[in-house]
Amino acid sequence: MAQLIHTLQNLVWGPGMLVFFLATGVRFTLKSGFFQITKARVWLKNTVGALVGKKEIRETKDKGAISQFQSFCTALAATLGTGNITGVATALVFGGPGAVFWMWVSAFLGMMTNYAENYLGIRYRYRDKQGKWVGGAMVYMERGLGCRPLAVMFAFCCLGASFGMGNMVQGNSLAKGLEEAFHVPVFVSGFLCTIGAAVVILGGTKRIAALTEKLVPVMAALYLSGALAVLFVFREQIPGAFALIFSEAFQLKPAVGGIAGYSMGQAVRMGIARGIFSNEAGLGSSVMAHAQSDVEEPELQGMWGILEIFIDTIVVCTITALVILVSGVYEPQVFLRHIAQGLETIDGTTLTGLAFGRVIPFGEQLLAVSTALFAFATMVGWYYFGEQTASYLGGKAWALVYRLLYLLLTFPGCIMAPRLIWELSDTLNGMMAIPNLLALWFLGNQVEFKAKK
Repeated sequence: MAQLIHTLQNLVWGPGMLVFFLATGVRFTLKSGFFQITKARVWLKNTVGALVGKKEIRETKDKGAISQFQSFCTALAATLGTGNITGVATALVFGGPGAVFWMWVSAFLGMMTNYAENYLGIRYRYRDKQGKWVGGAMVYMERGLGCRPLAVMFAFCCLGASFGMGNMVQGNSLAKGLEEAFHVPVFVSGFLCTIGAAVVILGGTKRIAALTEKLVPVMAALYLSGALAVLFVFREQIPGAFALIFSEAFQLKPAVGGIAGYSMGQAVRMGIARGIFSNEAGLGSSVMAHAQSDVEEPELQGMWGILEIFIDTIVVCTITALVILVSGVYEPQVFLRHIAQGLETIDGTTLTGLAFGRVIPFGEQLLAVSTALFAFATMVGWYYFGEQTASYLGGKAWALVYRLLYLLLTFPGCIMAPRLIWELSDTLNGMMAIPNLLALWFLGNQVEFKAKK
């Protein structure tokens, strides 16, 4: 099974898929006139500025919707997960420091891909018999593109991805982190995680939105406070870390350059793959949350999509990478030797925890708690994505079956081998992205970029 998953991963995440992701982002970036840069003041004013200046953005009178802030937090909860901690460390271990640069590239272009996804999500959503919004990538595939088979393909892939990336990967990182820091047996963490997920999930959309609205700011503040403390202590090393990232991003051959034999191909592949794993731009997953927003203008929800990618990758992933590079825990020669010999290298959560421990008393414990919060939030957010696609495919009956399966997989996900789960998740992500990227290309001419003043 491990060999099969590994083969499928290499097939799905070949050069063609990476080019497809980047080309989609390039298209919308050029069409918008580099909106993410030229209109930065506008999209920041209508997102961050609105949170500060307009209290009503956190509320909604529409019983069939959730507020803009809640939809943003639900989407961010699903993206701000272990990809920001374990994923970044994994990219450094298997792709070298240059992988961080390619994470930035994927995020920069992904901002406009996410804008386009959310624009189309709002444009083609509709209300069901209960007055609730129904939206997502599968909806604009069916109603916009007129291709039901493509929508069904996406929905099935999203279901699979929710079990892998949304559930098992998060539970595994949560359990491993708590085991390393507090010696909590993984079966205990798995049991408690399953119970916690059930309590939230059984409360429906409103309870999920209410949880993420409160949890996302707290978990982000907790993690960033620890990370910034590490960067402050090693502040003199930060310029060197940035120089290393840029210099390693373009090493053509491992024998010619690279601090430890990493090639440019490794850096590009791992950087883009881990960037997409973290921010999900191009997967079409977060559209399900954004489509529930109490908003009329598709352009406005697109701006929230830009902010989502900016916070996730440009801010949080960069800070994680710098923490690892400046703290002295990054040992490329050791990692590459283990990889070449087929040995189990240090996992990402442990590596980041060691960096925290260099500066902060109980730093590894702080990182473990942060990872647990990130992972749990992602599990809850991804459940919502999967439930929407299950309902789309088979109505309430499928949604109930999906709910049961999702909860049942939470426990085994906490105890499975990390390498196997990561590769399975990568494979499912790529398979889900194929129909979504195709739809974005065919519907791309409908996306508008009218900057709201």
